[in-house]
Amino acid sequence: MRVCIGQIAPIVGDVAGNGARVRAVIREAIAGGARVVLLPELTLCGYPPRDLVSRKDLVAACRAEAEAVAAATAGSDVIAIFGSPWEAGGLRNSAVVAWHGEIVAVRHKTLLPTYDVFDEGRYFVPETAPRLVTVGGLTLAVTVCEDLWNEPGMFPGHNYAIDPVARLAGADLMVNLSASPFHRGKTEVRRKLVMAQAVQARAPLVYCNQVGGNDELVFDGASLASDAQGNLLAQLPQFSEHVAFIETDGPPVVVEDLPFEAEVLEALVLGVRDYGARSGFKRALVGLSGGIDSALVLYIATRAFGAENCLAIGMPGPFSSPGSVTDARALAENLGVRFEIVPITAVHDQYLQSLAPLFAGLSPGLAEENLQARERGAILMALSNKLGHIVLTTGNKSEVAVGYCTLYGDMCGGLAVLSDVFKTDVYRICRYINRDGEVIPDATLTKPPSAELAPNQTDQDSLPPYDVLDAILALYVEQERGPAEIIAAGFDAALVKRVIGLVVRSEYKRWQAAPGLRVTSRAFGSGRRFPLAQKWT
Repeated sequence: MRVCIGQIAPIVGDVAGNGARVRAVIREAIAGGARVVLLPELTLCGYPPRDLVSRKDLVAACRAEAEAVAAATAGSDVIAIFGSPWEAGGLRNSAVVAWHGEIVAVRHKTLLPTYDVFDEGRYFVPETAPRLVTVGGLTLAVTVCEDLWNEPGMFPGHNYAIDPVARLAGADLMVNLSASPFHRGKTEVRRKLVMAQAVQARAPLVYCNQVGGNDELVFDGASLASDAQGNLLAQLPQFSEHVAFIETDGPPVVVEDLPFEAEVLEALVLGVRDYGARSGFKRALVGLSGGIDSALVLYIATRAFGAENCLAIGMPGPFSSPGSVTDARALAENLGVRFEIVPITAVHDQYLQSLAPLFAGLSPGLAEENLQARERGAILMALSNKLGHIVLTTGNKSEVAVGYCTLYGDMCGGLAVLSDVFKTDVYRICRYINRDGEVIPDATLTKPPSAELAPNQTDQDSLPPYDVLDAILALYVEQERGPAEIIAAGFDAALVKRVIGLVVRSEYKRWQAAPGLRVTSRAFGSGRRFPLAQKWT
């Protein structure tokens, strides 16, 4: 059987535009001789729609658009299957089956995830009796995303009462419409899942995943197909729209996985590009300090917006080293980005003069340091207001975790690009960028990291070495290990307790941070919800 996979990038709320994208894929499928064409989950409204699906007018618009999409199958024998919200005894997350110009069946999602970034139980009613679809001489098992994620032994925490795959086994073809967000390592998990579920289904299984960035989530595509024996038939590219034809009894067509550094980098570029485009921003603004984090953010910005649409601002202060400006300027030249200097020393002196009566008798310290960060934040936001650029914040996950960042200062901005990338991984990605020649200046990679808010300051004055800090944070934040477990893994007890204390006390900062792109299984964002006022550490 010839199946067309339409790995497209639906935009949340763009019902008419998404419908046009689906019709274009259907036309391509017809021209290519496909018997079945498959699109992603909730294609017509985009995923995740969140509270938009509470709008009756949006749901009604999707219903009308579904009729228009179905009409595109007229005059052919192609069976089109695409996602849409659907009113049927309550609101459903549904797969619409169209053939010969009409909607011939609608099948609803059975398993509604409510863990991590998912909250589908808030919006949808689950299917309780999944059924096969018979159309055009074929028997199809139609599933939606989470319906696959119940493979025995693979996900011990997924204790669903119904196994849709088992109930729908034995069809001519099983399909899965998906909107599965990216995180590191997920490609391999999905591949094993699809192959295992094909065996349970006793049928070829074609899995179509959406691509693109929607708010904090990045969808990588990487759609898959397996034969009934669990042999991989196809794996589509990551991070790009792609229409592919596969034969369920044909030779495999598989794109190799990207290396770690490239995978994370491409996810961030796609996330920034789509967040900007879908929010109406055409240009980006980055405070360029000469450090490693802002260097990576500016590189990503040039990939997402184009170098000609990026502006880098150096803001040397009373404790900035000459090398910081030199390194920042060298990077901007390497990338072809306009670089401007806005010094803050005079502004800082004026602030201190104004505050002198209230600061009298108190030793200089954190207040004066944070003041410099806030002066820089105010400059960037003023330029954003005046020029219409989106400010990209530069803090990494290590800093965001322990609060080594300043509210209304370096946290100012519209999107936190690196908030789910540990400092050690920032270095890995930058070295990958330089694999064929220097893009990020070598001095930026080799000098000790510093916020340069005090004389001769380095990050390690306040924090443990980043390789140690990141290892502790990975256990505590991403793996949710307790202090005793982390200490038992070989880390100093006092240090572990200090780091955890910093993470807990910094929750209020993260609540006020710009949205950040998710690239790990446990990011600071909608998938991690901790109270502000609490005593458990």
